[in-house]
Amino acid sequence: MQRRIVSFQGHVQGVGFRYTVSRIAGGFEVTGYVRNCTDGSVEMVAEGGSRELNAFIAEIRSTMSHFIRNVNMQKAPADGTFSGFSIRHG
Repeated sequence: MQRRIVSFQGHVQGVGFRYTVSRIAGGFEVTGYVRNCTDGSVEMVAEGGSRELNAFIAEIRSTMSHFIRNVNMQKAPADGTFSGFSIRHG
C-alpha cells in the first residue's frame, strides 16, 4: 500500500473537480480525500496499491485534462488512516 499526495493546478475550482474525483474514486480500490486549497489548487490524498493509484490518477488526468495545467505528486507510505474516499470542505 502506498499514499499519493497530489496537487492539481489550473482551473480546478468551481468546475465540479472534487465531485468528479470522488466519483472516479468509486471505480477504484482507493481511500482518501480531495479538497480545495486557498491558493486555488485542489489537493488529493489517496491510498491504495501502486497500480490502482496509478490508474486512478491517470483517469483523473484524462477526464479533467481540460481543467488541469499542472500536477505535482509526492509518494509516501500508507498509514491506513482512511476508511473510504471523501470530499473535504474547508
